[in-house]
Formats: sequence, structure tokens, C-alpha cells
Amino acid sequence: MNTVQVVSTEVLSDNWYTLRKVTFDYPKKDGSWQRQSRECYDRGNGAVILLYNREKNTVILTEQFRMPTYVNGNASGMLIEACAGLLDADSPEDCIRRETEEETGYRITQPERVFELYMSPGSVTEILYFFIAEYEDTHRINQGGGVVEEEDIRVLELPFPQALQMMGSGEIKDAKTVLLLQFLQLNSRMKM
Repeated sequence: MNTVQVVSTEVLSDNWYTLRKVTFDYPKKDGSWQRQSRECYDRGNGAVILLYNREKNTVILTEQFRMPTYVNGNASGMLIEACAGLLDADSPEDCIRRETEEETGYRITQPERVFELYMSPGSVTEILYFFIAEYEDTHRINQGGGVVEEEDIRVLELPFPQALQMMGSGEIKDAKTVLLLQFLQLNSRMKM
């Protein structure tokens, strides 16, 4: 297969992150070429983690306001999620250690990378690195809540069966969180 040929790239917005319009020639299966244009939102890559405690059969989640969900019909704009953040210049492991401390107040040393996925490949460039880690009460070094100037995060410790029920009822509807909860469930890491 011949490679895609980029014809032009136009920056539409460079405010919070970068939105580009890319025009390109694309080789089709039949050998002909087709010109297409797509908008690509580049916000950098990120990492997400689900903390779990086998003994207590609990998970740590966060809750915070998410404007895009509010705009799309979430009346309160609040979303229950696994802890996550952008890599910036860090490795995925360093990023998730930093974000875990900032958002949840727990210090972890051995995050386990379980997979990496494109979350919305039709429009967003981001690859998300997924982690899990066991936690204990003694790992808590502060109250969490995020960077005060940027975030207002509530930390939730939930029984694993309740988190699964909340996923089924729609109380948890964040894709990265659902994936990690299902990973724990499918890999028998927790009790149902």
C-alpha cells in the first residue's frame, strides 16, 4: 500500500491544545487516490490508573466537573473517573505516579501497565496508557483533590461490586474507567 500524502496542515486553534485541519491524499483499496480533510485535536498523550485493594475489595476513583460532558447533556457536569493525566514531558509511569499523588493522595511505587489505547481515533491524537496498582491505607500521604489552582477533585473509595453496579446503571460512564473496572473483573483481581 502506498503511503498517505499530506497536502496541507492548517492550525485552526492553538488555545488550550492544538486543533489542526489536515488535507491529505489517501490510497484506496482499488488503487485510486482520494483527497480528504480531517480535523485532528492534539492534546498530548496521557495515562490512567485504577487503584485497588484486594483485602478490602475496594477501588479508588475520582469525581470532578467535566465541561464537555455538561455541554453534551450531563446535567451536573460531574463525572466519576479513574485517576488520569497528561504525560507532558514525563514517561507514562512517572506521569501516573505524579497524578496519583496529586489527585488521590496515594503514593504508589509499582504501577502495572496493562495496555495502551487510542480513545477517540476519529478526531483525537491521544494514546492513553492504562495502569492498575494495589493500594493500602498506609500509602495515603495527603488528601488528594488535584492541583488547587486547576482542579477540584473528590476522592472516592468504593466497594468493587458497587463500582461495577454503578457502571451498569450509568453512574460511571467514563470509558477509561469502565475499561479498567472490567479488566479487574475479567482477570479475577477482585471479588464480585
